[in-house]
Amino acid sequence: MKHEHRIKEIEAGSIADELGLEPGDRLLAINDNEIEDVFDYHYYVNDEELVLLVEKPDGEQWELEIEKDYEEDLGIVFEQGLMDEYRSCRNKCMFCFIDQMPKGMRDTLYFKDDDSRLSFLQGNYITLTNMSDHDIERIVRYHLEPINISFHTTNPELRCRMLHNRFAGDALRKVKTLYEGRIQMNGQIVLCKGINDGEELERSIRDMAEYLPYLQSVSVVPVGLTKYREGLEPLESFTREDARQVLDIIHRWQKKLYEKWGLHFIHAGDEWYILAEEEVPEEERYDGYLQLENGVGMLRLLENEFEEAYALLQGDNMARSVSVATGLLAAPYIQKFADRLKEKYPNTDIKVWPIKNEFFGEKITVSGLITGQDLVKQLKGQDLGERLLLPCNMFRSQEEVFLDDMTLSELKDTLQVEADIVKSSGQDFIDAVLGA
Repeated sequence: MKHEHRIKEIEAGSIADELGLEPGDRLLAINDNEIEDVFDYHYYVNDEELVLLVEKPDGEQWELEIEKDYEEDLGIVFEQGLMDEYRSCRNKCMFCFIDQMPKGMRDTLYFKDDDSRLSFLQGNYITLTNMSDHDIERIVRYHLEPINISFHTTNPELRCRMLHNRFAGDALRKVKTLYEGRIQMNGQIVLCKGINDGEELERSIRDMAEYLPYLQSVSVVPVGLTKYREGLEPLESFTREDARQVLDIIHRWQKKLYEKWGLHFIHAGDEWYILAEEEVPEEERYDGYLQLENGVGMLRLLENEFEEAYALLQGDNMARSVSVATGLLAAPYIQKFADRLKEKYPNTDIKVWPIKNEFFGEKITVSGLITGQDLVKQLKGQDLGERLLLPCNMFRSQEEVFLDDMTLSELKDTLQVEADIVKSSGQDFIDAVLGA
C-alpha cells in the first residue's frame, strides 16, 4: 500500500513555513526520489540543496528549491510519524509485559511495536525478527543510528524459545550486517531466572562483545512479573543471592572489557543493586549513561544531581509541608534526600510514601507503573501537607494522565490536595520540595 505523506503541522518560523507549506499539503518527492517512509525522508532531507515536489489540496503541484545547512530540519510534522504503518511485534515473548496486563485498559497500551524506525526516532528496542534484508540495507546505506536491539540471548535455539518465534535465532545474523556497516547499536537483555542467566548470560556477553565498539552498550534487567500471568509460561522472581551472582558476572566482564576497549559495555539495571543490597556503582562505570531509559544508572545520576544542587543550598527556617509518592524501588533514595534536606531546612516536613503496586502486583516496584487508583487507595485520608509531589514517569508522555486513565485533576479532587508533577533530576526534586 502506498501511503500519502500528508503534512499535519508546520513549525512556525521554519523553512517550510517560509516556503508557504501548509497542513494538508502532500510531500511527493525529494530530489526526484520517491519517499517510502521516514528512513528515506531523514536521509534525503539532510542535503544542503533540495528540490521538494509538493501537492496542494486542490491538486496543484509545487516544485520548491531549497538551500540550507546540512542536517537542518525543514519543520514539517507529518500525519503519520513513520510516514508508513507501524509494524507490530510478531513474537510471543515469555516475559512480555503487555501479555501480563489486565483487560480493559486503553487500546494503545496493548500495541506491541517492533519497528526499527521507532528505534531510530524514539530509542525503542527491536528484536529484528520482522526486519527484511532490505530494511537492514537501508539502515546501513543511510547510516541511521543508533539502533537499539533486544538480544535477550545470543543462543539461537534459546532465542527461538524465549521469543516463541522460529525465526528469532536467524534474525541475529542481521546484527553482523549492522556491525560491518559500522552502525552504532545498543542492546538489552531481559533476564529470566533459570533460562538465560548463568552460563547463558556468560555466553551472550561473550558473543555480543565481538560487536564492540559499534555495539557500545548492553543492559541487563530482571524480568518484570505482574499478577496477571495465568496461562503464561511460569517464571520465578530473582532472590538476593541470584542478584549478587548476576552482578558478579557483569562486574567481571566490565573489568575485562574496559581494559581492552575503554568501555564497561555490559550494565546492570538499578533493580539488581537494590535486590542484592549493594551500592550502585560510581558515575564513571556507566559510560555516560547510555542506558538510562532501561533503568541503568538512574539512581546514581539522581543522587549525584541531588548532591551537586544540595551543596549550593544555604538553608533557612522556612516552614513547609509536602508529601512525595514514589515506587518501592526508589523510596529509600528519596527518603535519604528528604532527610538531607531536613538538615538545612529543619522546619520543612517531607513525608515519603512508598506506593505498593496492587494494580499490577507487588513484584512491580518502579514508579513508572503506579496507577492513580493505587495512589488514591494508599493516600486517601492521610495528612499529605500542602502539596503532593509525583514523579513525571507516572504519567503518559506530555499528558497529566496515569496508566489507568485517571487524570491528575481527578486525583487532586479525590485526595483534596494540590499536586505537582516533578521532573526527573535531583535539582527538580529540591525545587519542588522547597517550592522554588
